[in-house]
Amino acid sequence: MPERRRVLVTGASRGLGRAIALALAERDFDLALGYRSGRHAAEGVADEVRGRGAEAVLLPFDIADRDAARKALEQELAERGPFWGAVHNAGVTADAAFPSLSGEEWDRVLRTNLDGFYNTLHPLVMPMVRAHRGGRIVALSSAAGLAGNRGQTNYAASKAGLIGAVKSLAQELAKRGIAVNCVAPGLIESDMSDDEALRKQLGDRIPMRRLGRPEEVAATVAFLFSEEAGYITGQVISVNGGLL
Repeated sequence: MPERRRVLVTGASRGLGRAIALALAERDFDLALGYRSGRHAAEGVADEVRGRGAEAVLLPFDIADRDAARKALEQELAERGPFWGAVHNAGVTADAAFPSLSGEEWDRVLRTNLDGFYNTLHPLVMPMVRAHRGGRIVALSSAAGLAGNRGQTNYAASKAGLIGAVKSLAQELAKRGIAVNCVAPGLIESDMSDDEALRKQLGDRIPMRRLGRPEEVAATVAFLFSEEAGYITGQVISVNGGLL
């Protein structure tokens, strides 16, 4: 029986992270569910993962806290061995027009979204390399990281930075059989978009005239973890309904 492959998903307790975890469980990956808060919700996702026949463990840590992230991940590696893959999904926003954007808002978004990439993946990469099993890494960027967005200078900077990090790391890890890619969602259904008027306003900006579903983004991530996607690396795949 082949050894099962284990994947870390950060921000897995709700929304897009939950959808990604479930999509990977459907493809027979075992999951470590990273989350900062909301243990009850994370436990619910773990139950859903197990209901799909995969294993799930909870891994609470703040990706913006470098020392805490390393401690949690190194303990997990010591107990269960290296991961085969990771999804850097957790992120935050703090929107404001640039003249009124505070230093704290800039720092918090960059430290979580961009520094979190380093804080999460740096402890994992060399164990993946030493395992000689190949692997997959996917980071969630954003349409804002490709085209910018008013009121999101900090967020767009963090998500654009992820694209550069992914393209560089992909070149470093390609000879190890580890593929590294970005998925860049556009406007996706969320608690924020429950208001019908807001949904119509957002949807009118999109050629397909609707918001995307978390499951559509998750399916793209899951594809990048498949054998069929083994020759795709260093790429940015947009899931945005044609949004330019």
